[in-house]
Amino acid sequence: MACTSTRPSPALPSDGPASASPAEQISQLQRDNHKLKRINAALIERLESGAARPDDAFAAFQHSVVLAEQVRERTDALSQVLVELKASHLLLSDAHHRAETAHQRLVDAIESISDAFVLFDADLRVVLFNRRFKALWANSRLRVASGMQLVEVKRLMHKLLREEPRASSDEQPLYRLRNERWLQVSERPTRDGGRVMLFTDVTRVKLRENHRREQALAHKSYLLQRAVDNLSQGLAMVNAEGVLELWNRRFLEVSGLAPIASHRQFADVIADSELALLTPASRDDHGQPLPELEQRLFDGRMLEIRTHPLPTGGFVNTFTDITERYAHAEALHQAYQHLELRVHERTAELTSLNRQLLGEINQRRRMEASLRDAKADAEQATLSKTKFLAAVSHDLLQPLNAARLFTSALLEQPGAGPLIQNVSNALDGVESLLGTLVDISKLDAGVIRADVASFALSDLLDNLAAEHATVAASEGLRLDYVPSRLRVRSDMQLLARILRNLLSNAVRYTPSGRIVLGCRRRGDKVLIEVWDTGIGIAADKCREVFQEFKRGEAQRPDQDRGLGLGLAIVDKIAGILGHPIQLRSVPGKGSVFSVEVPCCQRPVSKCLALQQDMPHLQSLQGARIWVLDNDGAICAGMRSLLEQWGCKVTTAASEADLQRQVALPRARVDLLIADYHLDHDRTGIEAVAAINACRDRAIPVLMITANYSNELKQQVRLLGHTLMHKPVRPMKLKTAISHLLGSSSAR
Repeated sequence: MACTSTRPSPALPSDGPASASPAEQISQLQRDNHKLKRINAALIERLESGAARPDDAFAAFQHSVVLAEQVRERTDALSQVLVELKASHLLLSDAHHRAETAHQRLVDAIESISDAFVLFDADLRVVLFNRRFKALWANSRLRVASGMQLVEVKRLMHKLLREEPRASSDEQPLYRLRNERWLQVSERPTRDGGRVMLFTDVTRVKLRENHRREQALAHKSYLLQRAVDNLSQGLAMVNAEGVLELWNRRFLEVSGLAPIASHRQFADVIADSELALLTPASRDDHGQPLPELEQRLFDGRMLEIRTHPLPTGGFVNTFTDITERYAHAEALHQAYQHLELRVHERTAELTSLNRQLLGEINQRRRMEASLRDAKADAEQATLSKTKFLAAVSHDLLQPLNAARLFTSALLEQPGAGPLIQNVSNALDGVESLLGTLVDISKLDAGVIRADVASFALSDLLDNLAAEHATVAASEGLRLDYVPSRLRVRSDMQLLARILRNLLSNAVRYTPSGRIVLGCRRRGDKVLIEVWDTGIGIAADKCREVFQEFKRGEAQRPDQDRGLGLGLAIVDKIAGILGHPIQLRSVPGKGSVFSVEVPCCQRPVSKCLALQQDMPHLQSLQGARIWVLDNDGAICAGMRSLLEQWGCKVTTAASEADLQRQVALPRARVDLLIADYHLDHDRTGIEAVAAINACRDRAIPVLMITANYSNELKQQVRLLGHTLMHKPVRPMKLKTAISHLLGSSSAR
């Protein structure tokens, strides 16, 4: 039965430092094992020989058993270490293989670089470089080896240079070697604190750059020489060393020199000519700088020589031929010698001229007085013309307006004969001719002024379309109207006059077909256009038709030819308003007249324009209308016409006369038509104000006048009344009444 000793086992040999390699540990274990085997053999031998005491035999045996156990443990430990050593050896072999492979790949990689490559470790010592880096030193006795310091490599590098390195545009230095090669050096740090340097051969790039620079310099020199050769002055440029670098042909001509070689001393060149040497260092007899001098040559020519120092040293000399200037100076000198005599002669002449001028001044004063008198006469004539126009506008149009109302009332009656129609047509002609003559006279006299305001186009175009639709239908034509929601800035009355003339012109010169009234938006402008399918206008006549008394050659035989002033009035009014007129026309197909009017930004909120099918005007049946006019014929004619339209009419010569007929505060009325000029210097505006003052609700007012002044238009507009000018056209009157009655019922 085995027994285990309780004594502590003897200390085993040390396993060595923790940092010992596996091979060292194995060697130590083998030595310890060998020592234990020798001890075990010695103990066994001693036991067998009986040299020991009997009581020590068991102790020795027991000790040998312990030693054997220790040997076994050490043997097992040795075996385990051998296994681990073998695994470590395999790992080390694999790592070594990978390291060699990586190293070879690194070598191959740096060898594949087209530039010279050198790698430094953290101590800035050479670790690795490729063949191209080694080739840099091939033709010199200098050698770079592994382990060499960076500063030593740079020191050796400077021995290869022809000149000091220069920095390029990207701050990478350029090296010019002794073999005329150029290197660009880039230096970068590595992660472990080392350094990488690349040496790029840029010789070809440098040569190409130098070649381009030389070509550019040569081209600039050529251009400079050409420019210098084209100068009218002789020119010579000298550098800081006194060498002639640049000159032109004119310099050779004025100096009389043959073609000279370049890079000669300027003083030697001047010495071969008859010119004086002039430089910024030249001084006059008083020691002052001499920047210019004049020199007469042997052939009589005079030269002006100037010298100009250059900022970089050297100077430029110019040589100017001033022979003609000298000739003029001599002529001036001769003239000066005779100046006193000429002064006396001129003084006598001036005295005589002065007397003549005094006479002319007196004559001019008399002429100015005559002109002032003529101007006063012209102003008086203009005033008389204005007064005449005012008289014609009112007094002459009054009976014409009454006749128009009577004939219109007769035409409204059933069975009206052709005689009445002929009278109406004759009145139309008289009215048109008289109105046209008055308009053209006012335009020429400058009486008409524009009253520009913002208004909705529909307020103007709706009435024009309704007014001319019936006229066009009576001529067998169709008027198509395209409504617009735009607002414009213009004088509504003058713009209406333009469009009425254009529409009347279209009806006159359109035998069949249709007429179109509409608008086109063009940015901040609007074109109001009148299209027709009429006879058209030849291209060479398009400007002529706007002249006075120019009429179209072809029109319907049943129409009067007119005075040819319609388009002339259009052109003059358009000039006052600043609205360009455009005309496009094709003979035999028709014409397009357009007026360009500025738009307003605020659109019309509600479109009251007529629809495309042109509905009938509102019926006037039963409408209660008061007429206030101091002309009895006008009142009678207005009553006849309005009653034909179904209206209930009350006429009066004044507001007092009206008050005697109706109860002004309470009487029911739909519309008040008032003439502006009443008796006793009373105006229709004053009469209307007095009538409306006694009523709870103001009566809608249609003011009729022959006064075209802007002041009146503004006053009527501010009061909210509607203004209509004489002579009154029945259809226009009916349209206006229908519009006012409709607006009143809407309120």
